[in-house]
This record gives sequence, C-alpha cells and structure tokens, in this order.
Amino acid sequence: MKKTQAKEPAKAGLLKRDDQESGKATFPELFFDLVFVFALIQLSHTLAEDFGTTALIEAAILIFALWWLWINTTWLTNLLNTEKEVVRLLLFAMMFGGILLAIAIPEAFAEQGMVFAAIYSAIQIGRTCFALYVFKGVDDENYRIFARIAVWLVFSSLFWFAGGLAELHLRIVLWTLAIVVEYAGPLVKYYVPGLQTGGEEKLGLSGEHLAERCALFVIICLGETILTTGRTASEHMNSSLTFLVFFCAFSSTVLMWWIYFDYAQQRVSEKVDGAAEPEKIAQSLFNYGHLPIVAGIILTAVGEDFSLSHSHDEATLRQTLAIIGGPVLFLAGAIGVKIASAHMRPVSHFVGIAILVGLLFLPGLPLYLLQIASAAVLLMVAIWEYLVVRRRAVTVSAA
Repeated sequence: MKKTQAKEPAKAGLLKRDDQESGKATFPELFFDLVFVFALIQLSHTLAEDFGTTALIEAAILIFALWWLWINTTWLTNLLNTEKEVVRLLLFAMMFGGILLAIAIPEAFAEQGMVFAAIYSAIQIGRTCFALYVFKGVDDENYRIFARIAVWLVFSSLFWFAGGLAELHLRIVLWTLAIVVEYAGPLVKYYVPGLQTGGEEKLGLSGEHLAERCALFVIICLGETILTTGRTASEHMNSSLTFLVFFCAFSSTVLMWWIYFDYAQQRVSEKVDGAAEPEKIAQSLFNYGHLPIVAGIILTAVGEDFSLSHSHDEATLRQTLAIIGGPVLFLAGAIGVKIASAHMRPVSHFVGIAILVGLLFLPGLPLYLLQIASAAVLLMVAIWEYLVVRRRAVTVSAA
C-alpha cells in the first residue's frame, strides 16, 4: 500500500503498516462479523416462512445488499490498522447499525422499508466518509478512489430511499436498480465525470487478508446453517426420520466446507498477491466470485429447514428448488473461484450440478429422500475432487 505524503502522522497511523501481519484477520474484524450471523439467521427464517416467487426476489436483493456491505467493509479494513481506537469505534458503530439492519430484514419489504434503506445507506456512506477523512492529505491516490466511491454510493442511496417509500413491486424495482448501481461501480472503476481517474490507481490490498476474510464469512454462513438446522431438528425430534434427515443436512454442511476449503481457498490469496492487476483479480474472486457460494449456503439452510419440518411430505417445486438450488449455486460459485484462482476446471462439480438439476425432473419425491440425494451428490463431488487433487499431487512430486 502506498503511504506517500505522511503529512499528518496521527492519521497516517490509522493505515496498516508494512510490517504488520496484513494477511491475518484481527479481533475487531471478527467481532464485527458476529452481526452477520444474526442477519443471516434473520434472512433464512424469513425465507423459510415465505418461499414464494416474490420472496425469492426479495431475498436475493437482501443477500446482495448484506454481502456488498460486508465485502466493502472488508476492503477498507484491508487498508486500515484495526488496532487503533478510532478504527475500532467505526467498526462498533457499524455493528450497531448492522444489528438494526438485521432487525428490519423480516419487514424490509413491508413496514420497515425506509428503516432498512436509511440504515444501509448510512453505513455505506458513513464508512466511505471515514475513509476520505483517513486518506485526505496522507494518500492522495486512495483519497481519489474513495471520493468517487462516495459519489456512487450517494447516487445508489437515492434508489434505496425512493424504494423505501414505494409500494412493494416498485420497491423491488428501485432496490434492484440500487444493487445494479453499486455492483457496477468497481467494473468501471467508479468513473465520475470531472473527478480524476488515475490509470494506474491501486488500493495496495493484501490478497491473503481478503482471502482469509472471505473464508471466515463462508464459515459464518456454514455456521448459520448448523444453527438453523439444529433449531429445526430440535422441534421435530418426534419424527422417526428426523435423525436421518438431520444427519444428511449436517453432512451437507460439512461437505460444503470440505469442497471449499480443501483445495480452492489456499490458492485464492496466492492468485491475488501474484497478479499483475490484483484489484481486478480480487474483484472477480471476492466481490463477485464468492456471492453464489454465500447465496447457495443460505438457500441450502432454507431447504434443510423444509426437509426437517416436513420430512414425509411430497416435495413441491419451490421446496425442491431450495433443497437442490442451494448446492447448485454453491457448486457453481466454487467452479468460478477454482477456475479463476487455480485454472482448474473441476469436472466433479459440473457432474454434480448435472445430477442435481436432473433431480428437478423427478416429481413426487418425498422431502427426506430429496435431502438424502442432495447430500449424496455433495459427497460424490467431495470424494471425486479429493482423489483427483491427490493424484495430481503425486504426479507432480514424482516428476
């Protein structure tokens, strides 16, 4: 990271030093993440209670929003010294706002629309204004970048506020536009007419830190899945199938952990740190690449809720989409990350997706059987990839 004009030593001290362990997540960051455990539980419960077409669209918007809030905060803490009191206070303030945001999630598309929009925009813009304060007079390059980011966030906030005041269907449209604006920003380097864009602008990020932070967020999502399935299983232990279904649900969570962490995660940070354009690679791997992984885990938790609470019932199309769609999204995201980070095209993942999609065309399956089949496919993918990776390692070492 460049620290060019250290004119203000006090503010320069808020930036991460070169001799710090930039790749390790700090305790304030881990503490900040706890808010998202609550937010994801709120989101899963809301989706499980109302899994209609409109609810799916609403949930997608909320997932996009929560992920974007978290990943943008992670990009900033990648540059800041979180051991400094003022940076910690920023994280604590955002935690409080995040709790209020999570509380509003179940009614975000009802009475709490303006509350959700106001809190979300305040966190996004407030965090960026703090970055402007830190970088002003200390790092002109990063100051220009965050100045343009602030403009984009103010613009997107207009859609958030307008949606908060609108009726349901118009709110969905306006908030979708807000999401599109925010996600499009990095792709065009937050271009703003009249504000200088340096051709070689770089944030000076640590790929190791971003990789670890995203890995920890995946663990948060997996942990939320365990909490959700455990709570649901405890309420339906009177059913003879509950233990079997819960075992399969738990196994699915473990297998998703294995598929993500056994091979891909260790390659991600190496890819970013060794890239000629680390920001571009980091955006592909982290900003966008991890989103289907996160969404897939959340949807898997919803599907497991259905299979545990109505084990004997014949699966409806919507329930099938949850039980099958979650692992499909997860595997699709894992494919993207592995191709981008290791130039590896995991055939096992493609086959797994094909089998899962094929289950959609088998009507009348009971929910418990669908859950067992989903877990079996993930087990197949994990074993297949494990054998391929180990065989490849033996071949390389022998050469």
